[in-house]
Amino acid sequence: MAERVDEVLRSGVAPGFHGLVVMRAGEVVIERYGAGPDHRLGEPLGHVEFGRDTLHDLRSVTKSVVGLLYGIALGQGLVPEPGAGLVGQFPEYQDLVGDAGRAHLTVEHALTMTLGLEWDESAPYTSPANSEIAMEMAPDRHRYVLERPVVEEAGRRWHYCGGASALLGGIIARGAGRRLEEYADDVLFRPLGIGSFEWVTGGHGLASAAAGLRLRPIDLAAVGQLVLDGGRDIVPGAWLREALRPHVAIADGWEYGYQWYLGTGERRSVEGIGNGGQRLFVAPEEGLVVAVTAGDYDMGADSATAVLDAVVGR
Repeated sequence: MAERVDEVLRSGVAPGFHGLVVMRAGEVVIERYGAGPDHRLGEPLGHVEFGRDTLHDLRSVTKSVVGLLYGIALGQGLVPEPGAGLVGQFPEYQDLVGDAGRAHLTVEHALTMTLGLEWDESAPYTSPANSEIAMEMAPDRHRYVLERPVVEEAGRRWHYCGGASALLGGIIARGAGRRLEEYADDVLFRPLGIGSFEWVTGGHGLASAAAGLRLRPIDLAAVGQLVLDGGRDIVPGAWLREALRPHVAIADGWEYGYQWYLGTGERRSVEGIGNGGQRLFVAPEEGLVVAVTAGDYDMGADSATAVLDAVVGR
């Protein structure tokens, strides 16, 4: 495995590579770091020499962490069950709460990205044509999502939506009575021994639940190990089993749980995936956890896949 990884890194087929941690049976078996230009959610950081203690954007792997936080909050009685109405969690939007066309929306529709609302993240994440960027530019992040036009019945089709994760983050923060990052530090990061992290905020001053978390790769791998271990005493096991079972099909070889991708090919996997080559790969049957970070933001290059393929022997 290590020989394959090193050959990929020497060959130049993963030019955006920044970091890799591989764990098997709970032990770190490979750890590699690179160098190159990097960004903090769009803010240029210049050339960075990466090492074990360097924080890195997780981009949309953040969503998968939010899925874990929702389960913790649910176990503490701070947030509603997935079947609860979604719009009613934001009672200040009385016009939306009273809209019969949105009454069928549930928290589970946000967890599974099946809201049926108009949403398009196909444009670069530097353009207001991208719905996530438009959300961050709007006066009210949560209202922006909830008032999107209804384009199809909720629950029928998976459609990628960072706004769904933003709503979940908002519900968690409201239920906990504190900022999302403070709650995460208390119930997830510190119990895992994670002492260094950043959670980038948007223009509203709220942590970006869709893409703002920054961790060290070694700590991202620790999150993956937690998932592999069934949540231990940190994430309720019953929640994790529900979150990591297929709820909706995406495409050939992929299904979706509660903010987690589920690989259904010959090698079953649970994955968090983020723009630019951020990957958290968990293979339960093999006791394998792989955390990869890269700098291929908004690019066609895919350094992370080249490295991950080397790890798993694809």
